[in-house]
Formats: sequence, structure tokens, C-alpha cells
Amino acid sequence: MKNYTTLLCLFLTTSILAQIKGRVTNKKNEPLPYVSVYLENSLSGTTTNDNGIYILETKKTGKQTVVFQFLGFKTLKKEVDITSFPFELNVQLNEEEVQLDEVTISSTENPANTIIRNVIASKEQNTNKSGKYTADFYSRGLFKIKNAPEKILGQTIGDLGGGLDSTRSGIIYLSETVSKIWAQKRPKNFREVIVASKVSGRDNGISFNQAADVNFNLYNNLVPVAEVNVFSPISDYTFSYYRFKLVGTFYDKNGKLINKIQLIPRRENDRVFGGFIYVVEDDWAIYGADLTITGEQINNPAIDVLHIKQNYNYEPTSKIWALILQTIDFKVGFLGFNVNGRFSASYSNYNFQPAFTEDTFGKEILSFEENATKKDSVYWNELRSVPLTLEEKRDYVIKDSIKVIRKSKTYLDSIDKKNNKFTLLSPILGYTYRNSYEKSSFNFGGFIDNVNFNTVQGYNITPSFSYSKRVNGKGNRWSVGADLAYGFSDKRVRPTVSFYKSWNNFNKPRLYISGGNEVVQFDRRNPISNFMNTAYSLLGKKNYAKYFEKTFANIRFSQEISPSIHLYSDLEYADRKPLTNTTDYSFFNRDATYQTNNPIDPTSNAAVFNPHDIFKAQVATTINFGSKYISYPNSRFTVTNDAYPSLTLGYRKTFGSGDSQLHSDLFFSRLQQNTTIANLGTFEYLTRAGIFLKQKNIPFMDFYHPLANQIDFLPSNRLGSFYAMPYYQFSTNDRYAEVHLQHNFEGFLLNKIPLLNKLNFHTVIGTKAYFSGGRKPYTEYSIGLDNIGWGKWRFLRVDFVRSNFNGNQENSVLFGISLFD
Repeated sequence: MKNYTTLLCLFLTTSILAQIKGRVTNKKNEPLPYVSVYLENSLSGTTTNDNGIYILETKKTGKQTVVFQFLGFKTLKKEVDITSFPFELNVQLNEEEVQLDEVTISSTENPANTIIRNVIASKEQNTNKSGKYTADFYSRGLFKIKNAPEKILGQTIGDLGGGLDSTRSGIIYLSETVSKIWAQKRPKNFREVIVASKVSGRDNGISFNQAADVNFNLYNNLVPVAEVNVFSPISDYTFSYYRFKLVGTFYDKNGKLINKIQLIPRRENDRVFGGFIYVVEDDWAIYGADLTITGEQINNPAIDVLHIKQNYNYEPTSKIWALILQTIDFKVGFLGFNVNGRFSASYSNYNFQPAFTEDTFGKEILSFEENATKKDSVYWNELRSVPLTLEEKRDYVIKDSIKVIRKSKTYLDSIDKKNNKFTLLSPILGYTYRNSYEKSSFNFGGFIDNVNFNTVQGYNITPSFSYSKRVNGKGNRWSVGADLAYGFSDKRVRPTVSFYKSWNNFNKPRLYISGGNEVVQFDRRNPISNFMNTAYSLLGKKNYAKYFEKTFANIRFSQEISPSIHLYSDLEYADRKPLTNTTDYSFFNRDATYQTNNPIDPTSNAAVFNPHDIFKAQVATTINFGSKYISYPNSRFTVTNDAYPSLTLGYRKTFGSGDSQLHSDLFFSRLQQNTTIANLGTFEYLTRAGIFLKQKNIPFMDFYHPLANQIDFLPSNRLGSFYAMPYYQFSTNDRYAEVHLQHNFEGFLLNKIPLLNKLNFHTVIGTKAYFSGGRKPYTEYSIGLDNIGWGKWRFLRVDFVRSNFNGNQENSVLFGISLFD
């Protein structure tokens, strides 16, 4: 055993010493962060950290050439003769001297335009060279905050994991990821296996700085940034969005001429980059990029600015310019937070001639090696390609110590004791009692969020109680709850109870059991929310929501059959009773009269159905065509493909009432897709169709009800709802079909019109149609303006809608709010 220990220590010592290390600075002796450092004629290397420190692993002694490359500085080649390790090499880089002497200016063509056209023409050739490859990937994420507020919206935010000093400044997030990636252009495939993942102060160690999330490939027409597609400066339609200026040229370490081109957005509000792109003459490949984009351009009010830098290196054997370093710096200001952050990523050990097989790629695009989140500091010191700064080392040490303390029962109990205090406002605002060590909590929903008004109950309040227990971190949890609804006008108490159980977050089996007595809308999808119905009733004396009562027992179960197929099932017994209005109260229009609670004829007090009891069973499956999935140690998530639609097929049966005329069989389907169409914007469609096997006089709540809307606001489900269809007027117990089409031009139209382009509004057009047996079609056409607001705060939308049924046309204007859409 002693011999094994000695050999292990010797191996570790040899590994640690087999390296070239040093510091990279500029002329002012200031450290240069994220300089690429590698051995000549190699794509394997490292980068400097924020302090300009680097460690380059090598076991070869003798003469070697170390290359230092940093965008904006002259590439430096340093020949060294290594006799022993570790070998120290400190260097100083000089700024690149950009000149225009090498360029012949043409009076007829902007030289920058010519270069960009050549890059676009060569995109296919250049990307085919790297059409398949494997590589190693290392990424680090770092968020720093300055003068963090102590409270947000009255809620104490604490010390953010222990990273704040006395000035409430410091590191609030630090993570590292090491992974292996496989990529293929045709057919398009990508796979990543995370070898090690680490997050300062956290047990699970799952970081969100993964290779797929930072794949800012400028050779694609659209570059996804913060969930928004940004137009690449070398897209096929770039001249509609950019102007270009050749700033100058210089020669790289291989004697290749590099063109530095400034990006000038044609319109300040377009989803485009500013900054510079560097292009290799004759190869017409990207040498580097130094790009910026604002939160206003990508409609994200939290982001101030994003700064993306990319460095490429030339591999002479395959004649490929490959991405070796990328940094993403950002500034965020939101609700008193001022955060600076950086995600850095380095790529190494490229293999452009991999032997892919049929088993190389599958539906799993991300996975973790066993114990990838459990690696110790010794392992990380060996694996890490970019050395930590002193501040980062300190953060790991402090937060790892804090983590141990904050997992203890004594600490968790002390925090719970503080947070579990019951105050005078707790009954109104709600109250939660937690036992953090046992991972359980009891919650009282409070009164203020559960007060509503409708004409069958009057003012009604539904205090809720629940107890939840988390068994483990893999999705095994359960909860029980109870609601106690009371109507002040009908003077009825209606209790319901529920039980929820989930077993895991992989195939996601979910069980939900509930029962009791409740008041529900005839359309169980609640076409008008309780809040809107309360507002329209009390302020305008318009009771659009229609209700019935049911005493019920329900059981639902769902599970993923595979990552692309989800199964749903539902069984319910219900004793249903009609309801009538019990109050005429409102704030205004006291002399007016409410509609009745009859959804078919709002002027009639007749019951729309007779009391009955019945069983209802439903089974459905959703198929996400072309989808793939990512696997975390504790969960799995489906990644949909916008090139393919999702399809839902289902069957619903009602039975067991004792009267066969009340029974029905319904087959239904839904097809939906959301896709980006080049630079024309986003197109969405949704179709629904169904058929009742027999057309019978079944209870009205078992009809099919298209999602209607009669209020002055756009519905929350904008794609699947009609904008101006009267509630329940088109409900059917026969065959039906509906089509919803919508296209958001996202600035494609208005940004080309002088003056209007400064507003940065987005044009949205849509059409909707509904067909049901025995009726003429109902249609709607709409045109609207989205992204209305000021600066980064753009969350308003307004639509003009024209509806048409049986030759009658009606016009309406609707308003909507879409925060962060």
C-alpha cells in the first residue's frame, strides 16, 4: 500500500510540475485576461485568467515555440529551451498596429463590402472543412455584484450565498465546466458529455455554462443571444442590416493578411451587433470578433450590454480556422442589482477527422459522466485549463466552508426560527412554516390573493392550506392540500382536498388526486380569469364567466413514455348541479341588470342542464417530433425542434349516468409549431380538430368550447384563443376544426421606414378560423403592434381585430401586456 501511495504522489508531482507558467501583460504592465496560449502548430492550449496568469501543460522538454494570441494585440511567438519543469515564461504583448497601406481603395466599391461578400461566398467551403469534429471544452462563469440592496420589494435577500463583503459586494456566482463535444454539420448533430462540473457553494455542482448554450456561430444567419435571434454580420442578408467600414489590416504570426472591419448597424434598434469582425484575406474565414449588443436591441430590460469576443486559430494540417477562445461579458441592472459577469470558454484538442458511427449521435445531446459533480479539489487542479485567481480561490474556500455550516440542522433551524415568525399580516398576506432540515413546509395561502367576486357566489374567499415534503433531489416529493371556499351571497361552504405525488424528474410520473365540492366554469380552461371576471363585474356589471357546481372525485396521472412522447390520463366522477345568480351587486351601474348564469341564453333564467351524476375518462398523448433531450444527474428535459411540430391526440368518454343520452365519445387533436423564417420574423400556427361520434343532447359542459374572448384585453393564450369571439356562442357537440395563424415580423417591416424605425415597434398579423357542424365559418383577421414601450422596457401590445360571422363584421381594438416575451 505504501508503494502505491508513493507512486501516486510521484505521478501527481510530475503532472503538476510538467507545465509552462507565467504572466502576460501589456506595455503598462497591466495583466491581460483571456490571452490564448498554446504550442505552435497546435490547437491545444490554455488561456490566462483575469490576472493574466496562465499554466500550459506540456511534458516535452527541449526547444519549443509558445504562441500568445490576443485580439487587438500582436501575436507573439516565444522560442524556449526547456530543461526542467515548471518553466516560467512571462511576456509582454504590444497592441496591434492596424494600417490601411495594404488596401487598394476602389471608388466604385466599398472594400469592406467586397470582403464581406467574399466571406459569405466562402461560408459553405469553410464550414465544410470543419463539418465534423471532436474537441475538449472548458468554461467558467463569474458574476460579481456591487452594493447589493438588502431588500427587494420588501423581502430580505440575505447575503446571496455568502459572497458579499461589508459593502455588500463580491462574487455571487462562480462555476466551472469541463466537457467533451462532438459536432457534425450534415446531418446537423451535436453532443456534449460533461466530465466535471462545479459551482461554488453548491452541492449539486450543475452549472449552466455548457457548450451548446454559448455556441455563437457567426457562420449561421441567426445567432441566438439571450433567447433572441441576432442577425450575424456575415448572414446571407447582412447588407439589409449592416454597413461596413474597413478600419485597417495587419499580418498574423503565419504571415496572413487580416482585415479589421467595423460593423455599423443600419438602424440602432435592429437585432444586430456593433463592434468589429476580423477576416483572413484569401481564406475569407473569421480570424476574430469583438462584438457588442444592448439589452434594448434584444428586448431584455435586465441587460445593459453584452460584449462577445472570439479568437480563432489556424490549424495548418486541415487548413481550418477554429474557434479556440470566447468570452461573454455582460452588465445587468435590475431592481437595484448591478451585476457584472463573464462567461469564458476555451476549445482545445480538436480532431477534424473523427470516426463517427451510427451510435455517436442520438437523441441525447447533453449528459454527465458519473460523479461529474463530485470531483474534489485535487482533481480540479489537474483538470482545470485556466488557473483560478486569488479572489476565485478565496470564494471556493469560503463558500465550501459556509456550505457545510448551512447544511447543519443547527443553522437551518436558526434560519427557520427567524423566517417562521407569525405576524399580524400573515393571515392576510399568507404564511409559510418551513422545516428546512426535513425539507418540508406548511403553507397558508392568505386571504388577499384569494378574494374574488362572481354573481353566483357574490364575494367569495378561498383560503388554502398545504403541506409538502421533498424526499430527495431527484424529483421524489409529495404534498397534500385543502381549499375552503365560502360565498358571502349564496352562504355556501365548498371544501376541496388534494394529494400530489411525483417520483422522479426523468420520465416524470405524476399523480394528482382531488375531491370535494366546487364552483367551476363551463369551459374548464377558464376562458376568463377570476381577476378579470371580478373587475368586469364590479366595475362594468358584466358577468362573462358562467358557472356550475360539482361534487367530484378526480384522479390524474401523466408520464413521459420517452423524451418525445408524453402520456396523460384523467378519470373523474362528478355530481353536477346548475347555479343561478344570487347577487346584483356592483360598484357602478347599480340600475343595470346582470346577465343570467345561462351560457346559451344569457337572458333566460332557465337552467342550461338538469342535475346529474356522471363519469368522465380521458387519455391523450403529445408527440414532439424531432425533439431531443438533455440529461442532468437529477433530471431530464426535452428540447423541442422548431423545424417540426408537436401533435396531441386524445379520446374522451363520458358514461355511467344511467341515461345514455348524456354520454358522449370525443376524439380530438391539436397540431402546433413555432418557427423562425430567415430574417422575416417568427411564424406560429395551431390547429385543433375533433369529432363527437354521435351528436346528442349532452350536458353543456361536455360540449367543445373554443377559447373565446369578449373583454378589451388580449387573452393570455394569444395563439390558441380567439380575440373577439363571444363566450360559448360557438360551443358544439358535433365535429369541429379551428386554425390559428400568426406572424411577428419583429421589425422587418417598420424598421425600414424612416422615423418609424426609431420606435422599434414590431408588426404582428394573424388570422383565425373556426368551423363546426351546421354552422357557417367564423373568422378573424388582426394586425397589431408589439414591442411598444420605451428604452429596454417594451411590454405593451395593441391589436386591431375584424371578426366575421354569417356576413356580420365587427371591429375591435385590444390591448395586451407581454413582459419578457
